[in-house]
Amino acid sequence: MSKTLRRSQSWFQRALWLVAFAFAWFLIGLGGKLVDNLGSAEPLPSLEQFIDAGQAAQVRTAQERADKVIAAANDALAQARQQHQVAQANTHAAAETFQNWLATRHATARPDQDPDLIARTRELDALKTAERLALSAVQRQQQVLLDAQQERQHADLRRQELEKPAHEALERAMQRRELHIFLYRLMLTAPLLAVAGWLYAKQRKSAYWPFVWGFIFFAGFAFFVELVPYLPSYGGYVRYLVGIVLTVVIGRQAIVGLQRYLARQQQQEALPELERRATLNYELALKRLGNSLCPGCERSVDLKESTLDYCPHCGIGLFDHCGRCKVRKNAFLNFCQLCGTPARPHEHAPHGQPQP
Repeated sequence: MSKTLRRSQSWFQRALWLVAFAFAWFLIGLGGKLVDNLGSAEPLPSLEQFIDAGQAAQVRTAQERADKVIAAANDALAQARQQHQVAQANTHAAAETFQNWLATRHATARPDQDPDLIARTRELDALKTAERLALSAVQRQQQVLLDAQQERQHADLRRQELEKPAHEALERAMQRRELHIFLYRLMLTAPLLAVAGWLYAKQRKSAYWPFVWGFIFFAGFAFFVELVPYLPSYGGYVRYLVGIVLTVVIGRQAIVGLQRYLARQQQQEALPELERRATLNYELALKRLGNSLCPGCERSVDLKESTLDYCPHCGIGLFDHCGRCKVRKNAFLNFCQLCGTPARPHEHAPHGQPQP
């Protein structure tokens, strides 16, 4: 009794659920493309839009001019340093040679009258003069480089002054764009969620329920999952608020439905047994019995107990005896499971199953 549906009917139910999931999968893929493409609905603003074009051009020219001077000064400074190093090396070598020469000769009483000493001294002085000139060239290029770097720094500071208000304007523009795109996406997904709610309330048990449930899965996924990566910082409030509203609405419906169900059960339990049995669906009654539940009140019953013929909670008959072979049988079956005799004429078949 645990499997009351016909085998083909069970497979058809599974196949229809596959149809529902496949339909939802394709809709989710299409919706993802649409939501993603909505990001290009408005162009992305740039910082240059909010900077004065004339002042920006002047600053850019000054930066480029300073960059060129810096590059040329770096090249010239490298050459000047190399020449200075060569001059230093020459002076150092000449000084060592001069000291060695002095150590191996006897100085005259008047060194200024010694032509060789005078010549070597002048040669060393010339090398030192060349070294100083090379050092002066290095210092000049360092000054040129320093001036160009300071000019570049001034241009950068001017650029920062221009960009400071532009950054604020850009941030406001980005927020506006973000809000607009969020609203576009919300305008796409919120109606889908509303339609899904209507379909759930009105069409979930219709003949085309696989497409209804597929659309419901798609709408829920699009709003609560697909929309998440594109939510701005404040967009999460919308998502959570909608979730709270849906939870309250669904929770209220569940509470009201439970109260109505309990009231209906009380009314049905007050009816005569034959009337109660006539209102029960045949498949549903067998399914409840298969789950060890009373078909009338849905309370647990021990069906393995051989003396249990009536529900101890609501009194509805669960088992009777075949009028022909007297075997104990399920009171909701239309035929005896042993001899196949139809149920007695006075026994009403459950709703949804023709009486034999």
